[in-house]
Amino acid sequence: MADTKHFNESFERISEEKRTRILSIAISEFANRGFTSANTNTIAQKAGISVGSLYKYFETKEDFFLTVVDYGITQLEKTLETVLSMDLDFFGKIEKIVRIIQTHSRTNQDIIRLYNEMTTESNYELITRLSSELESLSAKCYIDLIQKAKEEGTIEKDVDSNLSAFLLDNIFMSLQFSYATVYYKERMKIYLGDDVFDKDEDIVQAVMKFIRRALGVC
Repeated sequence: MADTKHFNESFERISEEKRTRILSIAISEFANRGFTSANTNTIAQKAGISVGSLYKYFETKEDFFLTVVDYGITQLEKTLETVLSMDLDFFGKIEKIVRIIQTHSRTNQDIIRLYNEMTTESNYELITRLSSELESLSAKCYIDLIQKAKEEGTIEKDVDSNLSAFLLDNIFMSLQFSYATVYYKERMKIYLGDDVFDKDEDIVQAVMKFIRRALGVC
C-alpha cells in the first residue's frame, strides 16, 4: 500500500486473510454504491465483524475509503510494475499493457469500477488526496519510459515526455473503464460497433498504430 496510511495499527495486527476479506468486500460495496451511498454496516456484516471493530481500524468512513482505493489501485500498480520490468522495448511494453488491460479489467471489474468511482467523486478534498497519492507512481513510470525511448531513438526526440505520458495514461484509463463499466462499454460500442468486445486483437493493433504515429513512428 501507499506510504501514507489511513488506518490504525489495529488493522495491521489482524491476519492478512481478514484484512483482505474486509477490503475485498469493501471494494465491491464502494464500487457499486459510491462513497456516499456505501453502507459500512453492510460491509461489516458481510465481512463477519462488528461495525465497532471497523471503526477501531479506521477513524472515519473517508479513511476507510482511502484505504480501500489504495488497496485496489495497488493491485493495478503491481501489474504495471511487472510489465515495466520485462525485457521488452518501448512499444513491446506498451502493447503488453494494452493486452493486460483487456484481460485484467474483465476479471477485476470491481477494482476498475472503484477507480472510476474515485475519479467521479464530488468530494474535492477527497479527490485531491487520492490523485496526489495514487497517480504519482504511474505518472513517473510513463514519463521515465518515454524519456528512455527518446534517448534510445525509439521515438522522436522532440516528443513532450510529460504530455505524452499524460495522454498515454488517459488511453489506458479509457480502455480500462470500457472493459469494466456499463457506461463506457456502451460508449465503446457506439464508436466501434456492438461486436467490439469480440475483436480484442483488432483493438490492440489499432491502438498500437495510433500510439506509434502519435509519437512520430510510422
